[in-house]
Amino acid sequence: MSKTTLPWKFLDAVDGSALITPPPEYKSAKVKRLQGYDLTPNEIGCYLSHKEAWKRCVEAGIPTLILEDDFVLSPNFEEILLTLLANIQCWCFVRLQGLYEVPHHPIIDMSGVSLVQNKGDAVGATAYLLKPEIAQKLVQYSEDIYEPVDHFLEHQQKHGLAFLAIRPYPVDITRVKSTIADRPEREPIMGLKKRIRSVARVLDRAFSKDPWFPK
Repeated sequence: MSKTTLPWKFLDAVDGSALITPPPEYKSAKVKRLQGYDLTPNEIGCYLSHKEAWKRCVEAGIPTLILEDDFVLSPNFEEILLTLLANIQCWCFVRLQGLYEVPHHPIIDMSGVSLVQNKGDAVGATAYLLKPEIAQKLVQYSEDIYEPVDHFLEHQQKHGLAFLAIRPYPVDITRVKSTIADRPEREPIMGLKKRIRSVARVLDRAFSKDPWFPK
């Protein structure tokens, strides 16, 4: 970041492995019932870290760039960021990195890159830019933590927010071993376990005022 002219500061992350007990936002039994698996301690810590960043965005009252610790900036990153800030009326939340290629629909061209609507979950939360009002909504909808934060950001049925992205992405990852060392490659939920989960989600939609997986 010292190679840019941007003001920045570190936010000490929450070390999930150091949590003695899960935070009140995490209800293990319900998560396992509706998700099919428990989140790992460091997935919870990662989510809490982003949540704290959202709160600071709200407190500052200005658009905020959030970066995880394994980012790599493209040579034209700062130019792209300044272009976004100069066209602030065009977006509320912009993904600046993604792990997977997904189809996308162009919205507007700016400075050789495109502001687009992704048609799918690109996964990853290494870099994004958001406005305080969006950060406030993300905090509001994070009263419960039950999925990894990057999946939550794409969970439009839950928070109702349609996010945009810059393509090509101006941020990549270092691809060093993740500090979330306890996050496994999960097998898909299948068979009887999947049917039981589906029934649990139907019941949650029927009886909860704020279901986790709305249709």
